[in-house]
Amino acid sequence: MIRATIYDVAREAGVSIATVSHVINGKGKISRERREEILDIMKRLNYRPNAIASALAGKRTFTLGLLVPDISNPFFAEIARSVEDQGHQLGYSVIICSTDNQEEKVKRYVNLLRQKQVDGVIIGTGISHGELLKPLQEHSLAIALIARDNPALDASSVRVHDLEGGRLAAEHLLHLGHRRLAVLAENERVTSSSDRVRGFVEAAASHGLELPPGCIAACDHKIEDGYRRAKAMLELAVRPTALFCCNDLLAIGALRAARELGLRVPEECSVVSFDDTILASVTDPPLTVIAQPIEQMGRMAVDLVVRGLSGKGDPARRIVLPPELIVRQSTAPPPA
Repeated sequence: MIRATIYDVAREAGVSIATVSHVINGKGKISRERREEILDIMKRLNYRPNAIASALAGKRTFTLGLLVPDISNPFFAEIARSVEDQGHQLGYSVIICSTDNQEEKVKRYVNLLRQKQVDGVIIGTGISHGELLKPLQEHSLAIALIARDNPALDASSVRVHDLEGGRLAAEHLLHLGHRRLAVLAENERVTSSSDRVRGFVEAAASHGLELPPGCIAACDHKIEDGYRRAKAMLELAVRPTALFCCNDLLAIGALRAARELGLRVPEECSVVSFDDTILASVTDPPLTVIAQPIEQMGRMAVDLVVRGLSGKGDPARRIVLPPELIVRQSTAPPPA
């Protein structure tokens, strides 16, 4: 089969080779509709830029890197899918790296991505200090953070308003009449989780309710840890009537703990989660959640990186999206 060339794309689209090149490189003043039309033609002709030749010439490889803490976590799996879909739409391949939030792994993957001569990197994993990213910044790679931000880094980011999300969760439970609240938080190094907890605590305080320290449990991000922490809380003589879980995996663990203890959800214990992955709607009962616009975040992160490749030196953009409360069957007024 004869491989399609940039000349074939230009002829089919009725444009110059330079215009096709601008679309590939995210440059030029080309309308969104025209750009998408040319990308569709590239896809139909199965045209792929020669990444090796581009790399040797010091140009694009049309490859992006994505660093996530754990690809088995459905939230980051859905982020990865969105990033991959948007990258493919724009002519980029995506290398996905699962770091387990371990700085040694982050460092190793950063060096790998630099060696692969990726054009840009999307970071969804925790970075405690900018030194780990120096190899990327020294090579002027475009960087964007997703689902987190780090003011110390001069990089664009897209995330949800975690503080507001925590407030929404608390307001919902307080409106239902709950006063005995508890929180299953992620590790304190996860800044997004810390903001969610802070928002929750501040909203409760605004209603005259102070959460004792023992009512906030730091967990790993695994289902098993959510189960273990929730079970300990629900076995207390005066147990909470509602749990706020900072991600869907912890909430699933909490549902399992309640079921094993013979507690009905939501009649005897309400559960609110955060994220709204596919798991949230298929649990029993389906979870009330503070939803993140996961697909939109993935698309925007890719667009931020591609924009950073334009070479215009635009300042970093920090995008904060609003969370949404979605009420399902895991919350109800507390037992009388």
